[in-house]
Amino acid sequence: MFKTRLLSGILLVCAALLTIISGGYVLLFTLLSISVIGMNELYRAMKVREENISALEIAGYMGAALYYGAAMADFEKFGAMAIIAALVLIMCVYVFSYPRFTANQMMAAYFGFIYVAVMLSFVLLTRNLPDGKFLVWLVFLCSWGCDTCAYCVGMLIGKHKMSPLLSPKKSVEGAVGGVLGAGLLGGIYAAATGGEAAEYALICAAGALISMVGDLAASGIKRNQGIKDYGKLIPGHGGILDRFDSVIFTAPVIYYLAKLVLGI
Repeated sequence: MFKTRLLSGILLVCAALLTIISGGYVLLFTLLSISVIGMNELYRAMKVREENISALEIAGYMGAALYYGAAMADFEKFGAMAIIAALVLIMCVYVFSYPRFTANQMMAAYFGFIYVAVMLSFVLLTRNLPDGKFLVWLVFLCSWGCDTCAYCVGMLIGKHKMSPLLSPKKSVEGAVGGVLGAGLLGGIYAAATGGEAAEYALICAAGALISMVGDLAASGIKRNQGIKDYGKLIPGHGGILDRFDSVIFTAPVIYYLAKLVLGI
């Protein structure tokens, strides 16, 4: 299992390198594809999709495509408009097919659009910032770096459970180690790329704190829905949401912190 997980992780890093370095439409369509797959996993878990694909599910995917087009064109001008348009589209399906879908399914469809598609789009938006080709890697440094550091510290000295009901293996000591480790990685990355060490370390440490919330939130949804993993797409890791649960939360944080702390 460890070997499979390691090999899958290496392939994920290589894919991230290829698409993020390319940027532009390559990154756009990659993130849109990841978002649709992640939304599909969540829709299955939340019973928006039961057996066959539904109109409500299609509306969610159409909303994602519309939003990514708007974000690529001009996020500041069209982003909020696309988010509202996606809600109207999903509500139209709910209203005009009533009572085919329940209110819970309708709300889950829109939640999936926001939680997966909109949140992940901030990887693209960060890449499009000035110096974004360097800043975007902070998203992965603070999320995956925190996860790795927290695991190692927790295995070595972890004693106090952080959230025993949601994730019994996670410890307070591991969480502290994850935040400090992410901050250290941010400082090292700044030194390697000519960035500001203190600012990068602060951004990564703050992002690491939020990444743990994302991880635990994804675990909470799985426990509520009685599933172990969201999918089996990535060997050794599970589904897209199992691997990108922390990235989903850190991407918007890094985007706004970069603008705030670095004055972009």
